[in-house]
Amino acid sequence: MQIAKVRGTVVSTQKDPSLRGAKLLLLQFVDEEGQTLPNYEVAVDSVGAGVDEWVLISRGGNAARQVQGNDKRPIDAVVVAIIDTIYVENRQIYNKKSQDR
Repeated sequence: MQIAKVRGTVVSTQKDPSLRGAKLLLLQFVDEEGQTLPNYEVAVDSVGAGVDEWVLISRGGNAARQVQGNDKRPIDAVVVAIIDTIYVENRQIYNKKSQDR
């Protein structure tokens, strides 16, 4: 799993029928210091995440399809959690409440 920040949504009118109704998010990866990385990923949202929230994603085709409802979808990344706080070596690097201002 990896940590990422939701940067936006991806809309597609022409897609595989199994993706109908799936919300697609554009995610930017975050390092252990809380800094955004240049890497991006598109993932299916299974938890109702929004722009600027930090999320936990499961990657890899089989792991992503373990989420209920995704077993028949052609996906390799899925948002599985919205992060509230992150601590690294007893230091808080992220707190959702302080980001919601």
